Amino acid sequence: MTRRRRTINRIDQKFHELAATGRKGLLPYITAGFPTPSATTEILRRLDALGVAGVEVGFPYSDSIADGPVIQTSFTRALERGLRVNDVFRAIEAARSRVCLPLVAMVSFSIVNRIGTETFCRRAAAAGFDGLIIADLSFEEAPAVADTAARSDLRLILLTGPTSTPQRREQIARISTGFVYYMSVAGTTGERDRLPEDLIENVRELRRVGGKPVVVGFGISRPEHVRSVCSVADGAIVGSAIVRRMLDAADDPRRCDESAVADAVEAFVRELMTGLP
Repeated sequence: MTRRRRTINRIDQKFHELAATGRKGLLPYITAGFPTPSATTEILRRLDALGVAGVEVGFPYSDSIADGPVIQTSFTRALERGLRVNDVFRAIEAARSRVCLPLVAMVSFSIVNRIGTETFCRRAAAAGFDGLIIADLSFEEAPAVADTAARSDLRLILLTGPTSTPQRREQIARISTGFVYYMSVAGTTGERDRLPEDLIENVRELRRVGGKPVVVGFGISRPEHVRSVCSVADGAIVGSAIVRRMLDAADDPRRCDESAVADAVEAFVRELMTGLP
């Protein structure tokens, strides 16, 4: 029996709900399969219970170009334990029967291309993903990938940042589906003390030209950062600060188990959510 696909994408539905109630969303990032695939399932269950707007699930990759040292360390450790793409899909399948929040795969195009874009999209949708972020996808390839993703009811979320020209930012905003990911700073992911002064102006312009939600990531690590970003954007993404706590919990000799990592993520995300307007 063929399983019927849902008629409304969860990303679209969530941002419609947020806009209708005047709220903003937090989208945590976690590394898939760290410390184990079953831990990923438990973390997603906890985050769903907290009411986050969605979760970015990072596919570990040995040669990531957009991820800083904290996330890359978690990638390395997951891969050293033998994690494979199929393990990530199975973890998401296990979580999807227990959670209703939007799930976005953050994945290298090398992985997608190796499997085949259409095949990867079908498998991602069947597992329970709602969208893709492919940080190393070229602008020229994006329209074709967006079309392929759409056939599986997946949104393709494109990234842009302060170093892109206004014209390129507008083009990216128009092609991106679901929402636009604005990188608050140039470079790789990582925690930073201050957010750039031009962030508010650039986000406002993106929302105007793209006509869709804008979510800000890179460098956001504190409740006050979330509050600042969400004063103008539709949501905030926090990655490295969460993954650092995952690593610390996994390395704590007093309690180095899956539940310790889930506890650490849950506690920190709860704290971050105090910054939401």
